[in-house]
Amino acid sequence: MSDSQSDAHALDRVVVRFYDPGDQGAVEHLYRDGLLVGQVDPGDTGADIRDITGAYRSDGRSQFWVAQVDGDVVGMIGVAVAEEHTAEIRRLRVDKAWQGSGIAAALLETALAHCRHHQFLKVRLDTRFDPTVARGLFDRFGFQHTKTTAVAGRELLEFYLDLYRTQE
Repeated sequence: MSDSQSDAHALDRVVVRFYDPGDQGAVEHLYRDGLLVGQVDPGDTGADIRDITGAYRSDGRSQFWVAQVDGDVVGMIGVAVAEEHTAEIRRLRVDKAWQGSGIAAALLETALAHCRHHQFLKVRLDTRFDPTVARGLFDRFGFQHTKTTAVAGRELLEFYLDLYRTQE
């Protein structure tokens, strides 16, 4: 992270907003840059990234956001309906230069607020990043890890949101 990016006020410059088709190039770059060798599901074609509007913006309960700093897209996250009361958080990516800056937390906060608004009871999260960090972030927002399953050779963490839990 550069000196200007490590500035204590860097998060003040972060804007999390809905995806716009003009973000497509940056989103595709984040997607490709975030692929981990050996952990890519062979069935993951990236079709949702090529058609974000169709995959995340067509049913009213799914959504896709980007994080911008000074006009540059530096992160992304999507929420898709997996089952009636279950959302799946997908494609959480933060540009390598901005990792550890709090942008992932800001994106997760936005996605979780969306899940609460749409009264999802469960959230699933693909763990292509450190699962201890994911658990910490989800705990912070009121989610509890309920189980871990293997899907196509990858770990999938399932979290449950207790809508009635009071934040401490």
